[in-house]
Amino acid sequence: MPRGASPKRERQYEHIKDNQEKRGVSAVRAKEIAARTVNKERARSGESKTASKTSTPHPKSASQRGGQRSHSGAQGPTRDQLYAEAKKKGVDGRSKMNKQQLAHAVGR
Repeated sequence: MPRGASPKRERQYEHIKDNQEKRGVSAVRAKEIAARTVNKERARSGESKTASKTSTPHPKSASQRGGQRSHSGAQGPTRDQLYAEAKKKGVDGRSKMNKQQLAHAVGR
């Protein structure tokens, strides 16, 4: 951990490192992931003196986002996410639609 890190960040680092090791990641890689994650959180909250441009573009931290960006990869959003979007838009017959039909109905 960097010098001057708060006890909260120390705990966060250990927690992330332990969880990565439980998932089967090597100890060296687990330390790297934990350090990068904690440093990024420190930059976002203004605890570090310097921060890269990519560390601070979003106002929410990863824990605050709560998976909002999940399922935006190759397979796109889940059926449940598409269903929720269709519900917001008031799409009729959405309960009988499959994922592909929902995607078409909401304009994806």
